Amino acid sequence: MPAQPHISLFNSPKLKQTLLAMAIATVCLPATAAKVQLRILETTDIHVNIVDYDYYRDKASVTLGLAKTASLIKVARAEVKNSLLFDNGDLLQGNPLGDYIAKEQGLADGAIHPVYKAMNLLNYDAGNLGNHEFNYGLDFLKTSLAGANFPYVSANTYIFDGDKDDTNDKNYFTPYLILDRELVTDSGERVSIKVGVIGFVPPQIMQWDKVNLTGKLVAHDIIEDAKKFIPLMKKQGADIIVAIPHSGLGKVDATGFSENSTLALSKVPGIDAILFGHSHQPFPSDKFASVEGADIAKGTINGVASVMPGFWGSHLGLIDLKLDITDGKWTVLDGQGSLRSIYKRDGRKKISLVDADPQIVAAVSQEHKATIAFMNKGVGITTAPIHSYFSLVQDDPSVQIVTNAQQRYVEKLIQGTEYDGIPVLSAGAPFKAGGRGGAEYYTNISAGKIALKNVADLYIYPNTLRAVLLNGAEVREWLEMSMGAFNTIKADVTEEQVLLNPDFPSYNFDIIDGVTFKVDLTKAARYAKDGQKASDSHRVVELQYQGKAIDEKAQFIVATNNYRASGGGKFPALDGSNIIISAPDENRTVLANDIFALKTIDPSADNNWSFVAIKNSNVVFQSSPNAKAAITDDMPIEYVGEGTDGFAKYRLKLD
Repeated sequence: MPAQPHISLFNSPKLKQTLLAMAIATVCLPATAAKVQLRILETTDIHVNIVDYDYYRDKASVTLGLAKTASLIKVARAEVKNSLLFDNGDLLQGNPLGDYIAKEQGLADGAIHPVYKAMNLLNYDAGNLGNHEFNYGLDFLKTSLAGANFPYVSANTYIFDGDKDDTNDKNYFTPYLILDRELVTDSGERVSIKVGVIGFVPPQIMQWDKVNLTGKLVAHDIIEDAKKFIPLMKKQGADIIVAIPHSGLGKVDATGFSENSTLALSKVPGIDAILFGHSHQPFPSDKFASVEGADIAKGTINGVASVMPGFWGSHLGLIDLKLDITDGKWTVLDGQGSLRSIYKRDGRKKISLVDADPQIVAAVSQEHKATIAFMNKGVGITTAPIHSYFSLVQDDPSVQIVTNAQQRYVEKLIQGTEYDGIPVLSAGAPFKAGGRGGAEYYTNISAGKIALKNVADLYIYPNTLRAVLLNGAEVREWLEMSMGAFNTIKADVTEEQVLLNPDFPSYNFDIIDGVTFKVDLTKAARYAKDGQKASDSHRVVELQYQGKAIDEKAQFIVATNNYRASGGGKFPALDGSNIIISAPDENRTVLANDIFALKTIDPSADNNWSFVAIKNSNVVFQSSPNAKAAITDDMPIEYVGEGTDGFAKYRLKLD
């Protein structure tokens, strides 16, 4: 029998075909890939408005409250497989509950601030510091933050080290975090992701809270720190990066410690989502339709998904990212920014869209009730109503009461000092005058008892009193800066001309009492909002002290607050260098003590300023619909009709 040929296993034709097929299959096998949807949620500028309650009006409100936003958060989370929640600061100051905790009750070590009693129930992933977090000092801030069960970031705050070398500065807070999270893909698989989170605060905190921060902390430029840290975050494995600037939109070329840097931040490579705030506006919205690079329909800024959810809990911000993960590498395919509101407008009515979360309300019920009782303590009597409906268009009692109290306070302090005998002037601005606060954001105090809630309503910020030493020329320039609140008005124009500049905040409309003057609206504003000289015009005319033209070289002491005296608002000649009095008392404490000492006050403005007549003009402005009932026969004001966004329109008779 002939020998059988030897056949190697590896020479088998069938096996070769099998191995070849396997090799081809291996080569052609697609990379491991998956699609993931991630929802990122933001709250910002809550300002201690936890419960849906207005402590100044002493009644419930449909337009504010984290308790209502919490209901939106729970719904938004339930709609998706994956979500993250962040807060963008300005939590600890801004309403009477915040003041009650910081100034009246106090916060002992180990105690939990009511904002965190509420927020700890919502499982935040991280938070960023806002500028108002520093208002009560660093010790109070640290004690408060210890009660949060989520971490905080602040990239551009550093420990003061006394040298002038910024490169060796060490961060005061954690600059950024890389969060390890597990997401569920569209097909149901679980995948790991590293989410980088970085936060920023306006560097102007060094001016606004100079007394609390000098010698302890320094702030750097937002954009420069973003360029420094974001590449580091990428190197440390961040798959996506969420930037949380407590900063408004600003300009795309924002540099040199700009307060509002979000537009410029959107140009920094590596950022996948921006959660911004500070300027109390809703984005996306038609308010930003004209901003170059802003896509309102898409909710993006220069292609980066972005949101700014209003203020006081009015909105919840949502960014929905479509992600791809291929062989462990994450890519952002698309992003959509959007907002959800806790209420809507129906004409002048405000209709609630969501109920307050009962768990949030219950968490702070004790502090809420204590704040109401605290705010109802009486300090004096007013013989007439006090309102701020027309505080931007005529001399106003709501400002006069404050400036009178400040003037008396400083005059007592300088007695027997080197400054005794120098004339004391006093600057004050209407804080609650509509604007971005809405058509109900006005002071309205009835005749009769004045309680602490009314004092806080007249002076809403925890500023401390300051006095600066200026000459007459500098007093004039201060007023010129204030008059940027007005648009330029033309004579002999029958069409309506809008009086108020919507971009000029009312808290920068300082009226200086102790001098008299008129305002010529036909002249261009001398200064722009940023303090830069815009023209050679002078709107302030007939400026007098004691009936005579002011001596521009004469010395004057001006009572004001720490914000303004230290450079807040970028007023000319105010940078902190000419402060002569740094009082230990808050301005509203000065006001409360003044009313308490007087017992009964007769609120009336001294009419130390007015407008120059303009012939044949049709000048209009907006105020609360309730202002119609406050018009008296001696006012050059008449009601026109319904305005926009819940406001009413009025005409100012200047001819």
